Amino acid sequence: MAQVFPFRGLRYDVAQVGDLSDVTCPPYDVIDAAFQTQLYEKHPCNVIRLELNRDEPADDSPDQKYTRAADFLAKWTKLGVLQQEAEDALYVYHQVFDWEGESYTRRGFLARIRLERFGEGKVYPHEQTMSGPKADRLKLLQATKTNLSPIFGLFPDDDGAVQRPLETDISRRPPVEAIDHLGVRHRLWAVTNHAAIEQVRKLLWDRPVFIADGHHRYETAINYRDSLAAAGTLAGPDAPANFVMMHFVGMSDPGLVILPTHRLAKGLQGLDFPRLKELLGGHFELEVVGKGTAAAHETWDLIDADGGQGVLGFGTQPDKTWCLARLTDGSPMATLAAEQSDDWRGLGVSLLHKLVLEHLLQPAHISGAPKCTYVHLVGEVTAAQAAGECDLACLVPPAQIEHVEKIAARLEKMPPKSTYFYPKLQTGMVFNPVG
Repeated sequence: MAQVFPFRGLRYDVAQVGDLSDVTCPPYDVIDAAFQTQLYEKHPCNVIRLELNRDEPADDSPDQKYTRAADFLAKWTKLGVLQQEAEDALYVYHQVFDWEGESYTRRGFLARIRLERFGEGKVYPHEQTMSGPKADRLKLLQATKTNLSPIFGLFPDDDGAVQRPLETDISRRPPVEAIDHLGVRHRLWAVTNHAAIEQVRKLLWDRPVFIADGHHRYETAINYRDSLAAAGTLAGPDAPANFVMMHFVGMSDPGLVILPTHRLAKGLQGLDFPRLKELLGGHFELEVVGKGTAAAHETWDLIDADGGQGVLGFGTQPDKTWCLARLTDGSPMATLAAEQSDDWRGLGVSLLHKLVLEHLLQPAHISGAPKCTYVHLVGEVTAAQAAGECDLACLVPPAQIEHVEKIAARLEKMPPKSTYFYPKLQTGMVFNPVG
C-alpha cells in the first residue's frame, strides 16, 4: 500500500525574501563549485545554504557545514523567513518548460509517503546508489531534521484521475512561482481541501510508486528513521521520521519527458569507421550517415524517429564519420549479463556498455574498458568531438517509462544514466520537517 499523507510544509515568505527565484536552487547533485558560489551571492537566504552548505576557512571540522545549515534553517524559521503552513496540505507543483522547440507542462503534487524498504511494499527503485552521497545526505538530515528537497516518484495513472481533484481545486487560484537558471517555471499551490486530499490518498492506495530521481535521499530517509529506532527515540509509527517528502507524477502525464544521456568514450585506440565496422559488423548493421556536425544531428534524428532500443549512433574521431548501428545479433548479452532480465539486456544503454564498449571493442582498448562522460545534447557531443575530448561519441536512446516500470517492478536496477527526467525538481519550494 502506498500510504500518502498531507503535511504542514515550511515555505518562504515572499513578503520577506521577494522573488522566489532568488532563494530556490536545483538539487545538490547538479551544482558544481562555481554555481554554488553564484547561488550564495544571489540572495542571503538562498536555500543553497541549507541544501549544499560550503566549507569555510575557519571550520574546525568537515562536518561543520551541516551544523551551519541547521543554524540557518533555525534562524530563518525564527525570523519568519520560513513559515509553516497553518494546516496540512498537498502541494500541487507544475513545471513549465521548453525542450527542442516544444513547450511542456509537467503536473504533479508533493506529499509525505510512509517509508518502506525496497521489496517490502509498493515503492520501487530503478537505479543503484553509492555510499558517499548517502553519508553526506544523512549528516545533513540528522542536522536539519528536515526534508529539504523531494524524492521524484512516478505512479500509473492512465486517465489522470489522481491529479484531477487537485487541478480542480487550484483552477481559480494563482500560484507562487520561481524561474530557475534554465528558464523553467516552477509553480506551487497549497491544497487544504480535505475531500480532494482524501480522494487522492484513496486512489493512490493500491498503486505502485517508482522512484525516478532521489534514490540516495530515499535510502537516507530510511537510514535516518532506523537510527532513531535503534536509539529508542522514534516516537511510534506515526512519528514524522517514518515519512519522506515526495513529488508524485502520473506516468501518462503529457509533460513527463525522459531525455537521452549520450556517452563520450575515452580509451580506444585509432578507432576510425572502417575499424569500428570490422569490430561491430558481426552483431550490428552499420550505415554511414555522413561527416561532421550536421551528420551527428541527422544520426540522432534517425534514432529518435526509430524509437527502439536496438539502434545506436557512433561518431568516430579520427575520420569524423557518423554512422547508424542497428542490432542484428544480441545473443552475447545472455552471457555478458547473465544475471539480468531480457528487458534489462535489451536496453540501449545495456547494449552500448556490455556488448559494444566492453566486449566487441575490446581489441581497441588502451587500458581496460573505456571511460565515459555523459551529456544530453547533440551539440554537447559535437563540441566534445571538436575539442578532441573523446575517442568515440555514442548516441543512445533513453529508456522509456515502460522499461522503468517493468525492470523496477522486479527490484532490478537499471544501468547508470539510463534515464534523465527533465527538468529537475527545484529545492526550496516547500520543506518537510521530520524532527
